This record gives sequence, structure tokens and C-alpha cells, in this order.
Amino acid sequence: MSSAYDLRPLTSPADSAVKFPVAPYASAASYFDAYAEEMARAAKSVEPAMLEHAAAILVEAYLRGARIFSCGNGGSASIANHMQCDHVKGIRTATDLSPHVLSLSANVELLTAIANDTGYENTFVYQLQAQSEAGDVVVAVSSSGRSPNIVSALTWARDHGLRTIAVTGFDGGPSRTIAEVSVHVDCTNYGIIEDLHQAIMHALAQYIRQSRMSADAISMTVF
Repeated sequence: MSSAYDLRPLTSPADSAVKFPVAPYASAASYFDAYAEEMARAAKSVEPAMLEHAAAILVEAYLRGARIFSCGNGGSASIANHMQCDHVKGIRTATDLSPHVLSLSANVELLTAIANDTGYENTFVYQLQAQSEAGDVVVAVSSSGRSPNIVSALTWARDHGLRTIAVTGFDGGPSRTIAEVSVHVDCTNYGIIEDLHQAIMHALAQYIRQSRMSADAISMTVF
């Protein structure tokens, strides 16, 4: 589910060494095999240091009771919403952490009111201005990294003392450089980028959860 919000071209053949697909496939099975191969390649492009940094920011925020605000458009909105579930419910279960996570993409009434009255580019920053404070964390999920409401939210958060994590694809767009931490998937296929963004979010949540559990508890828990 790619976002219909930012339709500008993301890459040209000269911008990326990998394009998928580049030709028709004869069967769904052969397409899936190629899709899985490209997903495995793209997964290896994620920088381990960025994952470690993102996890450290989240744990530190939870330990001091700070709030985490997630956001995204289209398919990325579903990933941002899912983060709230995995952290508030998943991480809290059998650990000493009580995450405070809010998705800025979840309230359709509020989103449409802000978009209608002040412009879609303000849908996330308007909420941050009302609900966040210095020391909170913004996790922005954006395949392109270019959506104006994502860029605006990250910029405002950075300038007002919030910590920022961008989860991006394609070339990462402005979000990749604005954010304190950029967890980037080097890929030009929306489906694969979104699949890996969800996998990254799951992996971060499960890593944090198990890091606060004993070995015995981990062995008896279904993740």
C-alpha cells in the first residue's frame, strides 16, 4: 500500500543500481522468488549501527517516561499505528517497561480536521506542537522520505529538542538527513520497502522486549 500523497519521481536509472522489477515474470511463483531475493538483498543494506542507535533511544525514553510519537502516510501509516500496538502491549508484557507510544496517524477525525483547515502538510506537526515536549521521540516512517508532513514533523521536532528516528527507503529524501537516526532500506520497490519497515519495527520491539527479560522467561515466551 504505497502512499498516494507524494507522487513525485523518486529515482531515475542513474540514481539507483538496483531496480525491481525490470521485466515481466511468467508466473506468480517466479515473481515471488525474485521478490524474496530482492528483499533479502535490501535487508542487508540496513546499517547495524542505526538499528542499535534507534533501540537505545527508545529504551532510554521508556526508562525516563518520555513519549514516543509515530507517524506515516498510506502504508507507512499502518506501520506507525502497528508500532503503538507492539510497544504498548508487546514490550510491556513481562518486562519492567511501560512504553508511552502514540500514533499521529491513527485519529482520522483529527487528521482530516487539521488537513482541511490548515493543510495536509501540517497533520503531524500540529499534533506534536500540542502534545509533545523536549525529550520526547518522533519515529517517522516514510518510503520516500519526502512527504511534506513527515519532513515538517521531523524538522520541528529536531528544532524543539525532541529526538528523531526516520525509517526510509529509496534515497531517503530529506528525512534521512534531518533525523538524528536514519534506519534506511536501500530499495526502489514500495512493497519491499514497506515489508522491511514493518520487519524493522517488529525486530526493534522484540529486541527491546527480550533485553528486559531473563533467559528462562524468553525460552517460555512466544514472540
